[in-house]
Amino acid sequence: MSWTRRLLVALSVVLAALAAALVTAPVAQAHEERPVTFPDGSGSVPTLRTGEPDLLVCKTDRADFTRRVSGFPAEVKTRNLALFERCTRTGYRHLQHAVDAVDRPGMTIAVLPGLYEEEPSQPAPTGACAALKAPNSALGYQILSYEQQKQCPHNQNLVAILGKRNLQIEGTGASRLDVVIDAKYTKLNAIRADESDGIYFRNFTAQRTTFNSLYVLAGDGFVIDDVLTRWNDEYGFLTFASDHGLYKNCESYGNGDSGIYPGSASDINDGRGYDVPRYSIEITGCRSHHNMVGYSGTAGDSVYVHDNEFDHNMGGASMDSAFPGHPGLPQNHARFERNLIHDNNQNYYRHVADGTCAKPPVERGYEQGVVCPQISMPPGTGIITAGGNWNLYENNWVYGHQRAAFFLSAVPAFIRGESAWGKQTDTSHHNRYAGNHLGVDRSGAARPNRADVWWDGQGGGNCWQADAGASSPGSLPECGARRGDVSGDTDRLVGEPAKLAHLLVCADYNVQARRLPAGCDWYGARGIQRVETQLALAVAVVLALVGGVLWWRRLRGSRFAGAATLVGLAGLALDVAGSTLGLSSGPVPALALLLIGAWWTALGLALRPSRPAFAWTTLALGALTLLDAFDKAVLMIPWIPLSPAWLRGLLAVVWVLWAVVAAGRRTPPARVAPPATQDEPAETAGGRA
Repeated sequence: MSWTRRLLVALSVVLAALAAALVTAPVAQAHEERPVTFPDGSGSVPTLRTGEPDLLVCKTDRADFTRRVSGFPAEVKTRNLALFERCTRTGYRHLQHAVDAVDRPGMTIAVLPGLYEEEPSQPAPTGACAALKAPNSALGYQILSYEQQKQCPHNQNLVAILGKRNLQIEGTGASRLDVVIDAKYTKLNAIRADESDGIYFRNFTAQRTTFNSLYVLAGDGFVIDDVLTRWNDEYGFLTFASDHGLYKNCESYGNGDSGIYPGSASDINDGRGYDVPRYSIEITGCRSHHNMVGYSGTAGDSVYVHDNEFDHNMGGASMDSAFPGHPGLPQNHARFERNLIHDNNQNYYRHVADGTCAKPPVERGYEQGVVCPQISMPPGTGIITAGGNWNLYENNWVYGHQRAAFFLSAVPAFIRGESAWGKQTDTSHHNRYAGNHLGVDRSGAARPNRADVWWDGQGGGNCWQADAGASSPGSLPECGARRGDVSGDTDRLVGEPAKLAHLLVCADYNVQARRLPAGCDWYGARGIQRVETQLALAVAVVLALVGGVLWWRRLRGSRFAGAATLVGLAGLALDVAGSTLGLSSGPVPALALLLIGAWWTALGLALRPSRPAFAWTTLALGALTLLDAFDKAVLMIPWIPLSPAWLRGLLAVVWVLWAVVAAGRRTPPARVAPPATQDEPAETAGGRA
């Protein structure tokens, strides 16, 4: 790495480090788990077994069971009645008891229609289990080792599946709502499968936990098939450090983080480009709605997401590299195709502001539509990528969003706990957004997004389709027909300064402390409350005062300079007005920069005769401002490691200080020759008299 690039990387880290205290809050709320490694990849995706089950689980209330199956299709009803007779004789009353009875790989547990509250697992731990020594997470739960989970399986789990192999658990009802496993907010997890390769879940509902309904950890081979999860503090489905996984025909809603979370999926494609031999997890045919976010994945690596629907969340889908302790960072190689991602405009932060989320979970009203957002994120967004590489977003329908269809920002490596200088700018690169249907639904009806793209500007190899609508920046690198082809590629080490400031302010969120950052429009700030507007106003006031005094003291005799100053004031006012309206793209910001750049250029020309050094500095500032306008609205300049906005801002600080000195310095009086004495006659124009 050259010394210039090292210097620029150091600058980017210093700038990002200004937000370290702010970033601490969301990091502390992330999913925390014991240290785990990825499976060796020797497993496979399990297949559904259709023979007779080995073990049965049912309740014994015959009248209730008869009522539950009365409306089933004839074949399903007949099978359930026969299984019930067998279950009353040899079956189990709780799913955990059946799991404990599994004594060999390849067994199947059938769960008959009913409500399973797993009463023996519900009580709080006692004895040795109440005195386990383990570190606490930021959310207060203990981070237990695998051995401690086996020792005390119900400290955190309603149903604990530990070390079982090729186990299948299926509900026998006509729909997934016929078998309900309910934690009643007494456990972190309704069902936990830990180091259990080849597990298959099918046709039931799991609900009401203080973390997640269905959790698969360190598994090589799993299927989640026609399962519903809902009403959890954090996740509906959480799979972590796993490989050979398949989600299909699932549904999730009412979750404080995401409905579907394939976090730290096995990082099998690290170091590859777009062409990969396989994906670690496939997600298809699922719907995730009315959550904080429909899909998310810190280190969601090599996940193939296709033919799903993510709707009516705060955000449709997100993947990130923002939280430490997740193997596989930085995130890479997610692939999104043919998904419906629409109308993700919910804003659940109001439940934090009014104190609803400070109540115990059972009192919050999750079943009535309350969601308690666990981290900071921009509502009204389709797909968010916060620090990810080599992701493909192709042939999706993304429409009806009040903020943006696609949101891309970089994340410095120190935020995930890596301090090496060379890694600080290792996101976001080579993300391809091509062939998507933006602002229209499947029928072709217009359903516009407010903007199609919001990008902080950092990274290289990123590209967007040529027909993308409103975007910030106004001009984007375009994707070629082949993956990897980019027209107008840029490779910038740091994002736009105003966008970076916005992201840093918005990161200061904490659901437990009921802290919603002032100045961030994600949490309702409007107009002058927005941090962008406050910055624009502060800059405008300083420049207007300094520029006005400079004109009055040095240039008020010049009509040219007076007209230029009026143009500059108009540009500053337009910049503030645009920020008040939340306009970060389109003609308004570029026009404001154009007017301000013209002002500085004219001032420089007017100052040349009297103050040439200051004049050349002013001309350089004008040129950088005009270049910034060109960069934002016409074409992102591909050969520079920093946006012109950074250079313009740094030079503007120098200019303001210099302008204050120039305006405040008095003009020295004209030198007058001393009067002649009698001994020394006065000089005349021609010499001595």
